[in-house]
This record gives sequence, C-alpha cells and structure tokens, in this order.
Amino acid sequence: MHLLAISLDHPAKYISWGPISISVPNLIMILVLVGFFVLALSLPFPKHRKR
Repeated sequence: MHLLAISLDHPAKYISWGPISISVPNLIMILVLVGFFVLALSLPFPKHRKR
C-alpha cells in the first residue's frame, strides 16, 4: 500500500511541443484512455452459446 502513496506537494512536469503544452499526468491518462478505447474496439463481443 505504500507504493500507491505519491506526494502531490510539487507542481507537475510539463511537456511542450510547439504551441501545445501538457502535463505528464494528463498525458498518461489520455494514453490509458486511448488504450482502453482501442481494446474495446478490438476485443470481440461475447457470443451466445447454442443449446
């Protein structure tokens, strides 16, 4: 449980790319959500079993 404790007392690091600036935690969350979206599209739906 101690591994989940993160100090939030300092400002986040930012990545700048031209006019775009995004914080690292926000970038990680966007990548995770895009990954879930790709998984949801690529995994097959469960099919009904024939009796």
